[in-house]
Amino acid sequence: MTNQRPAYALEASDEDLLLEHQLCFALTVASRSVVGAYKPVLDRLGLTHPQYLVMLCLWESSPRSVRDISDALAQEPATISPLLRRLESAGYITRGRAAGNERALAVGLTPSGAALRQQATAVPGTMMERLGLTRDQVATLHQAMTELISATKAAAVGDAAAGAH
Repeated sequence: MTNQRPAYALEASDEDLLLEHQLCFALTVASRSVVGAYKPVLDRLGLTHPQYLVMLCLWESSPRSVRDISDALAQEPATISPLLRRLESAGYITRGRAAGNERALAVGLTPSGAALRQQATAVPGTMMERLGLTRDQVATLHQAMTELISATKAAAVGDAAAGAH
């Protein structure tokens, strides 16, 4: 009598199915934890984390189209629009039709929104301190996440190509 393992054991051990070994679980918890750690820091600026991301886009380049902002943040325009309304109500941005394209909405910084950038320059350093990370550690984590994002995009393209056959 041979001691055969079930076929599924060749593909994944019981260890592989433990919750604490799941990449998706670790990423979910890490994301919630990091965004939660940003909350008190961003509260001082009067911004939520999603609003902070929009402002980062605009501090890099303003004005920008809603489509450009949504592409930069890897979000749908419908997700970005409510954030823009709140930022406009707070006096940080303006929204208006783009010159030469009546269908596109141009989003720009107000003087108040531009001035908020100066206060925000303290956020990255404050977050590194709060999380006990060095600039090099942050860069390494960022690189790993960027590679993971690229891998998921490549997998999605492969899935779409396989589905087209």
